[in-house]
Amino acid sequence: MSLVKFFVVFAIVVYAVATLGMYVFQRKLQYFSENKGLTPESVGVVGASVETLTTHDGEKIIVWYAPAAKGKPTILYFHGNAGEMGDRPLRFNYYHSRGLGVAYVSYRGYGGSTGSPSEAGLIADANAAYDWLIAKGVEPGSIVLLGESLGSGVAVQLAAKREVGAVALEAPYTSTVEVAAKIYWWLPVHALMKDQFKSIDFIAAVVAPLFIIHGEEDELIPVEFGKRLFAAANQPKELEIVQGFGHDVLFEETTWAREVEFFARVIK
Repeated sequence: MSLVKFFVVFAIVVYAVATLGMYVFQRKLQYFSENKGLTPESVGVVGASVETLTTHDGEKIIVWYAPAAKGKPTILYFHGNAGEMGDRPLRFNYYHSRGLGVAYVSYRGYGGSTGSPSEAGLIADANAAYDWLIAKGVEPGSIVLLGESLGSGVAVQLAAKREVGAVALEAPYTSTVEVAAKIYWWLPVHALMKDQFKSIDFIAAVVAPLFIIHGEEDELIPVEFGKRLFAAANQPKELEIVQGFGHDVLFEETTWAREVEFFARVIK
């Protein structure tokens, strides 16, 4: 075997092994779940109860819940792919201090919930939380969905199938597979990726008022994805591109304030 042929064969073998490894371990690269045993009290969340819900496929899902003040909506909140809901106490307190109800959903495999994350699993968790709120007497029109990063895809799919009062998305994507394809450009991502969260295929079915906020300098989920999702969405809709911020726009109190203001205007 010539030296050139050897290196060609070697490169093919290395690529095949790398591709196989990425396929087998892809969910480890997509979901960075943690379970640190956090409680509302341990992170300074005030007035929240810890609820355990059972999904249709038998998983036990943890929800932190604080009821709304009279006449205020309840936020059903879906966090991003890293950490757990207990890493996000400040926004819980912010929303609740403004009178809104808050239901933080801990996806399967995250923060005390059983199971392992997958797209179908996260959507099942979202539906279980929605049904639980309805059973508690929260009207569908008083449920507002808030999706952060990965959670934006969960919120879009839930809103496409269930009645809600409004939807707010932070740094959303058209699909996770498009985001992954920009990062792993050397792989056939569209053929390999299991959990593609194609929000662009569901957004046309969302009829609730929509608010999208995205950092202009976001390198993790580039702003072009948020703009494209917004363009495909129905009216009424609002888009805010925040200059000088990247993915860290999620953690700004001004972002949460804009969402509260939006919900106050569209929920009657």
